[in-house]
Amino acid sequence: MEEQTADIPLMMPYRMGKHHLSHRVVLAPLTRQRSYGNIPQPHAILYYSQRASKGGFLIAEATGVSNTAQGYRDTPGIWTNEQVEAWKPIVDAVHGKGGIFFCQIWHVGRVSNTISGYQPNGQAPVSCSDKPINPPGDGNTRFSPPRRLRTDEVPGIVNDFRLAARNAMDAGFDGVEIHGAHGYLIDQFMKDSVNDRTDQYGGSMENRCRFALEIVEAVVSEIGADKVGIRLSPFASYNKAADSDPKALGLHMAESLNKYGIAYCHVIHPRMGTAEETTEYSDNLLLLMKTTFLGTFIVANGYSREDGNRAISENRTDLVAYGRWFLSNPDLPQRFKMDARLNEYNSETFYLPDPVVGYTDYPSLEDATNTS
Repeated sequence: MEEQTADIPLMMPYRMGKHHLSHRVVLAPLTRQRSYGNIPQPHAILYYSQRASKGGFLIAEATGVSNTAQGYRDTPGIWTNEQVEAWKPIVDAVHGKGGIFFCQIWHVGRVSNTISGYQPNGQAPVSCSDKPINPPGDGNTRFSPPRRLRTDEVPGIVNDFRLAARNAMDAGFDGVEIHGAHGYLIDQFMKDSVNDRTDQYGGSMENRCRFALEIVEAVVSEIGADKVGIRLSPFASYNKAADSDPKALGLHMAESLNKYGIAYCHVIHPRMGTAEETTEYSDNLLLLMKTTFLGTFIVANGYSREDGNRAISENRTDLVAYGRWFLSNPDLPQRFKMDARLNEYNSETFYLPDPVVGYTDYPSLEDATNTS
């Protein structure tokens, strides 16, 4: 029997700034590698519109801010007019379903290589440091040794994010999410296992977070605080970017972001599993960040329907972002509302270049009914 919406925390309406959300299930930003030549493609119109609903909140896949921001095959960009024009019908399709749509803007930093042609003119990828992801001599050519950004080059990267945010607005997006997680460039600056700088962008936690906050300030100044969110993973070590004091890092960022009044902070659940670092301990880390940050708080990373409902009911988050389950269930909010069975996802098709298989061919409940 279908539960009443009031009894399902994920289905409760929520106001995020000026946006009235009809439910609290967010489409997480998901790299799909189907934007050939870094240009969003027409097949993305169907993909995103399938997952849009009236008052639903969607975050677009990680989208490069410049030609040096690339690290994966066929990921979209938003630094050229052609890319902006290609995004417009995709955004229009989401808006046509009544959805709210933010663009995640991204620079991979050292998570790149020159062999695959990701970097212009075969140059080395840039980072806060010249530390490679792979130990020297291990034979792994997936990532090239990075080049340390000069101090006078850092403002240029900040400006790339500002311009990308402006371009996102020109494409029709409702806002942008700054990708400051998963060991990419912003996270590389924040984490002391990577950042060994001795200038104003290295050393103390305040200095290591300076780059991230300069980007936030530039983007807010360009498009307005109510159109800006950020994704962080202070407790994680993706792409070998870890910090010696993740709790302090998370709280420092949460408090510092309050100065800018941004719409939301989107944090990856640490999912620690040792005896000393239990799920309860992990939940408490996020709760500390939520109580510190004054805007909307979003969590992600492996939440089930039950997990999401519990996190909201216990006031540990405002919204929950779903990735793989939203990928395989285009009508995930409706399925959660009805407590319906979910389509299983096939990880082997996550990054296929195919414009249909593993992309737009997962059935909705309505599709299943019509074919039964």
